[in-house]
Amino acid sequence: MKVIGISGSPINNSNTDRGVTAVLEATGAETEFIKLIDYTVAPCKGCLGCLKTNRCVIKDDGIELAQKVKDADALVVGGFTPYSTLDSRTKAFLERLYPLRHKYGFLVGKPVASVITTGVPEGVEGMPPAGEMGAKAIQFFAMEEGMNYVGHVVIEGNVPCIKCGHHKECAVDGIEMIYGPGATVESVGIHSFEDQEAAFLGASDLGQKIGSVLNAEGSDKG
Repeated sequence: MKVIGISGSPINNSNTDRGVTAVLEATGAETEFIKLIDYTVAPCKGCLGCLKTNRCVIKDDGIELAQKVKDADALVVGGFTPYSTLDSRTKAFLERLYPLRHKYGFLVGKPVASVITTGVPEGVEGMPPAGEMGAKAIQFFAMEEGMNYVGHVVIEGNVPCIKCGHHKECAVDGIEMIYGPGATVESVGIHSFEDQEAAFLGASDLGQKIGSVLNAEGSDKG
């Protein structure tokens, strides 16, 4: 059994990367981690050129990644939430799995989980539920492809304003927008996946769920 883990985060060794890796490690299966920034994946053109072949007509790395997902037994998708929804790189990857749908439904029944990193903590008054929106995007993708969505984990990440060095003079400072007037890099701090017990345990739980599903499928086949 093999599980593919995808991270749409362009940041090296990001919270998303480490969250996806934690899920993979808990599956007990053979795994492969893929970082989308290392690949070129254009969004779907909606041309239906894949209808007869189950292969995209766009000649980039999306074809290779779709084949990897087709061959795998389960999938973990990690993304983040710029502008409070799933990032475009991860979304493009999901769109490019569309060729696997026609006639055969190659993704049907395949277990999938999501890891979402967001700079907007849950329950902040006046702010959108970014983490939930990111997770729902992947959940509804899974629903439309007939996959077995086993759940998600949300990691509290870091708004990019903590690194820019100009947040105190910015008219749209994300730190104050999210955490309130007077909030600073120092008062907010840097959020790490490993320091968030709920997320850390949630990632392990997701991996174990995937492992259980795969073990049950293996027993049925045996």
